[in-house]
Amino acid sequence: MSVKLSENALKVLERRYLKKDSSGKVVESSDDLFRRVAATIAGVEKAYGRNEFQIKDLENKFYEMMAGLEFMPNSPTLMNAGRELSQLSACFVLPIEDSMESIFESLKATALIHKSGGGTGFSFSKLRAKNSMVLSTGGIASGPVSFMKVYDAATQAVKQGGTRRGANMGILRIDHPDILEFIQCKDTDKEITNFNISVAITEDFMRKLEKGEDYDLIDPHTKAPVKQLNTKYVFDLIIKQAHKNGEPGVIFIDRMNQFNPTPKLGSYEATNPCGEQVLLPYESCNLGSINLEKIILSKDDRTEVDWQKLKAVTHLAVQFLDNVIDANKFPLLEIEKMTRSNRKIGLGVMGWASLLCRLGVPYNSEEALALAEKVMAFIWNEARKKSEELAKTKGVFPSFKGSALDKPASPRLRNATLTTIAPTGTISIIAGPCSSGIEPLFAISYYRMVMDQDKLVEVDPVFKEIAKKRGFYSQELMSRIAEKGCIQQIAEVPEDIKKVFVVAHDIAPEWHIRMQAAFQKYTDNATSKTINMPHEASLEDVCQAYLMAYNLGCKGITIYRDRSREDQVLNIERKGAKMEKKDISEPQKYESGADMIAPRPRPEVVMGTTTKVATGCGNLYVTINSDEEEMPFEVFTQMGKAGGCAASQLEAIGRLVSLAFRSGIEVKAIIEQLRNIRCPSPSWEKGVRIFSCADAIARVVEKRLLNIGTAHKHREISSRATKAEEHLIEQNITSNIIGVCPDCGGALRHEESCVKCQSCGYSKC
Repeated sequence: MSVKLSENALKVLERRYLKKDSSGKVVESSDDLFRRVAATIAGVEKAYGRNEFQIKDLENKFYEMMAGLEFMPNSPTLMNAGRELSQLSACFVLPIEDSMESIFESLKATALIHKSGGGTGFSFSKLRAKNSMVLSTGGIASGPVSFMKVYDAATQAVKQGGTRRGANMGILRIDHPDILEFIQCKDTDKEITNFNISVAITEDFMRKLEKGEDYDLIDPHTKAPVKQLNTKYVFDLIIKQAHKNGEPGVIFIDRMNQFNPTPKLGSYEATNPCGEQVLLPYESCNLGSINLEKIILSKDDRTEVDWQKLKAVTHLAVQFLDNVIDANKFPLLEIEKMTRSNRKIGLGVMGWASLLCRLGVPYNSEEALALAEKVMAFIWNEARKKSEELAKTKGVFPSFKGSALDKPASPRLRNATLTTIAPTGTISIIAGPCSSGIEPLFAISYYRMVMDQDKLVEVDPVFKEIAKKRGFYSQELMSRIAEKGCIQQIAEVPEDIKKVFVVAHDIAPEWHIRMQAAFQKYTDNATSKTINMPHEASLEDVCQAYLMAYNLGCKGITIYRDRSREDQVLNIERKGAKMEKKDISEPQKYESGADMIAPRPRPEVVMGTTTKVATGCGNLYVTINSDEEEMPFEVFTQMGKAGGCAASQLEAIGRLVSLAFRSGIEVKAIIEQLRNIRCPSPSWEKGVRIFSCADAIARVVEKRLLNIGTAHKHREISSRATKAEEHLIEQNITSNIIGVCPDCGGALRHEESCVKCQSCGYSKC
């Protein structure tokens, strides 16, 4: 079988998955990769007495399943199987006990896991509250949020798999004394940026919330109640923050523990970064997804699910994922012991929306919900049959005796859990393009940047196929659809096609939640799903979504209200037609719609003030001048006897701040960039800590320009776009876009509880 991959899939593989030599040159093909992975995972059968012929036969089946794009394992397996590192798991949960030793032992383990490409989840609930007494030292505890910041800083320093920062999940129980600080710890998107956060909500809290009662906050050290809060007050704060920027999410921790197959080994405390894989401390899990878009039959001009093929792929995928556990080189002995003890796997799906489109079923329909239950129930039942078969030949998972599955009428299983709906951002590009996980389509047609900065129109392959078949396809139409991202206002598209090909923001939030709940019914672990909401969604809408998720049996929920992130680039308003290109060799006026930012020319007369600040390097004199319209125009700095590097650096800062003023950059943004930059020689100025010369300049700018009421009138100037941002604007697809991809300049979208780029496969999780 020859591997047929899209151009985008090949680029993703070359960038992140294929072997490279010491100079960075790719030294294997996509076919080599699938062969490498298949041979490694099939090779563990030798330990179970299989002969070479049997192993080779299984290797070929694994290869054909991946090369046929019917199933893909998680990224660490594709990257590392058959290579020196050989760390193959995607998800880890590490314990954090209330001691400095435990905190930093887990931090070290986190760095090793991130280096190998895995993601980590933690519960900080056992750490004593902020300002609690530490009896062993007589000191004062700094609290869970402070240690989250330590973990965040360490994550920032370690690139995951050598290509990206690691991803974390931080969880705190609703009854922890620091819960209010935790809920608001990501109030801006400038702090704890390498964490998703979720509140672990208990059944007791939900019962009391229904009545509006108070509940106890419990000291994690003494286990005694220390304070009471009102349930509605705390829940409303969660809703407010989620409405503001999508965090925190919530997990229903007691519900998760109801489905804990090995309660004698411990209780669930945390999940992986996207919330779909709940694990015991020191447990890991490997994931994989069936590409439903490839599991179809065409009969009499109709398309339907190929149930026999789905059965065969499910059985083979379960054996593949079980073998991954044996092929894995774990980063810690404790992780290896716990993982092998329970042998958890997470088989899920991708291409769900693509399948629905092929079947002609709208995502937001009762028919789709019924099919979701049918498909996932089928996979769950067949996975259990295969696990039972493996248990007969290889043995049950070691902790089976005394587990929740050890019942007279229950089958003896090889794996403690079998199914998980995980994010599939990158592997869905490799396997498709097909839709991610169980998410709806993000766009029907969109622009993709290529290396030479040209734009290509990418069209959903199912839509393109049907459009050609129905006779309404044209390149011009696809370009117009790319301008909007959806087809609901495109007259040339037939109404029955509009009904089926809906994108995320065509779908009301309740359908997103009901779809998540439908898959959750037959998912051992949990489901990764973002509940998309329009920008105008109210606090009450978010509240009802959280309550609906709880009432329908979901194990957690994450919402994202469009354009709610502070740095979302598409807050830039589109003014009708495309931006008109101009000759940037000539000075440009700073007008709405201009292609580039041009600083305002210097007027003949400027007026200003000079402020003296005592810094650790000496007295710094900061002069701020304004133009005739009282707009800040320039900054000059001078320091006593400073020379050399100090003088040149101060001049550089002054020039850049002046340029920012003249280009219309918001003063607050300038201050934020300079504040709290530290140097080895901090000082005190009138009772205020001055950390550096840059910090001193920021404080003068703040004092002179922000604290003077309306003395300075700031002209309303629209933000202009960089090349990448302009590309996003021209797409006019604002759904879920929160920034620009650091790899390709494409759109970063909030999807599957993660941040992903559909163009190149970049993922933060």
